[in-house]
Amino acid sequence: MPFDSAALVWFRRDLRSTDHAALHAALSEHGAVHCAFVFDTEILDLLPTRRDRRVEFIWESVRELKDALGALGGGLHVLHGRAREEVPRLARRLGVACVYANRDYEPAAVARDEHVALELGRAGIHWRTRKDQVIFEREEVRTRAGGDFSVFTPYKRAWLSKLARFYLRPYPIGKYAARLAHDSGTRLPSLEEIGFGRTDLAALRIPTGMSGGARLFADFRRRIDRYQERRDYPALKGPSYLSAHLRFGTASVRELAAYAWGHGGAGALSWLSELIWREFYFAILASRPDVVEHAFRREYEALRFEDNEMHWRAWCEGRTGYPLVDAAMRQLDRAGYMHNRLRMVAASFLVKDLGIDWRRGERWFAAKLIDYDLAANNGGWQWAASTGCDAQPWFRIFNPVTQARKFDPQGDFTRLYVTELARVPLPFLHAPWTMSPMEQRAADCAIGETYPAPIVDHAEARKRTLARYAAVRPR
Repeated sequence: MPFDSAALVWFRRDLRSTDHAALHAALSEHGAVHCAFVFDTEILDLLPTRRDRRVEFIWESVRELKDALGALGGGLHVLHGRAREEVPRLARRLGVACVYANRDYEPAAVARDEHVALELGRAGIHWRTRKDQVIFEREEVRTRAGGDFSVFTPYKRAWLSKLARFYLRPYPIGKYAARLAHDSGTRLPSLEEIGFGRTDLAALRIPTGMSGGARLFADFRRRIDRYQERRDYPALKGPSYLSAHLRFGTASVRELAAYAWGHGGAGALSWLSELIWREFYFAILASRPDVVEHAFRREYEALRFEDNEMHWRAWCEGRTGYPLVDAAMRQLDRAGYMHNRLRMVAASFLVKDLGIDWRRGERWFAAKLIDYDLAANNGGWQWAASTGCDAQPWFRIFNPVTQARKFDPQGDFTRLYVTELARVPLPFLHAPWTMSPMEQRAADCAIGETYPAPIVDHAEARKRTLARYAAVRPR
């Protein structure tokens, strides 16, 4: 393709102006490169509320991206509409020879991109994609027989055996910046103009954009050596808190993985393992898009779940009577985030204590989490429900009281979100229904009144779950 031709880079889950595979490729191969982002109404119109923290996170990140591209001498066309229509229309108007984008692996995105490629082809415009949101795509990490992995540990071994500095190198942008098309793009519409309003994102002090991701990563680098020992305790500052930045590409996975791999040590390598889990779930989704609605392990499609709306609402609202579960669900509602250990505890409780379909819980998390990612969310829920790849064995069921005593031993996290238990002595905090009436009065906590009694008995629920799963197990 002639170097004097123009190209368009379509930003999606990659809202940064540095270490960007598609932008680098376009700048390397074309003399003028335009940039675009689309607030896609096919996605936005499905959201249940017009005040969505994720939309505001994206809006703030796009604003920073537009400013960054402007500082490099370029611009950003910010569009609002159906991306499958807006991108080909813009490409034709700009007269570009090629449109570049970084690959997306979600089934709806794959279908959208196939449509865009077809429309561009009709106009004589090339469609080119690059790998950017993972270190290795599904086709790059295979079993010895050439198949897909369904168990994490051998996948991780294969992933690490393939890893080399080559795969972690950044894609430079700055030295090619002169090739950015010298147009300012279009004005960034306000949140209100795209049909949304401000949320409490600023009050929650959630850093957005490339600068926010950089600040969080800098902070985490100071703590990474203790990651392994602190990661499971929600009252401690253990995680990286970079999940939303990985989701929206305001941080480069290559930079994060390169640091963890180069730094070494138990903490860094434990965190690298979490990045590999993320790619494992991407690979599963790419090979088995049916997992979006169906169990990975097909025998569990026959599971018969319960339909108890009272239990469902109690779980959603953090009123189950199990303090750690309630604290986790209240954190999700108030902060749009849930600690990873608590995601497992809350999911296990919904599926294996309440007997409710994992798909309902998955959709609830999808609506609430700022860092919602289809592959990871689906993988995590199917793990907890024992229906997925390399899942928690069906007969292993988290005890919410035991989990609370182990991972919130002083009750700091529980008390932060379940304020009704503020005066409950620590020996009773994680099972407050075991207090006597006199002890309840002294703690200003009346079980069944100011704080709910457990909505199920864990031991009895466990028996029902074992029977439910045993009924569909192959004989």
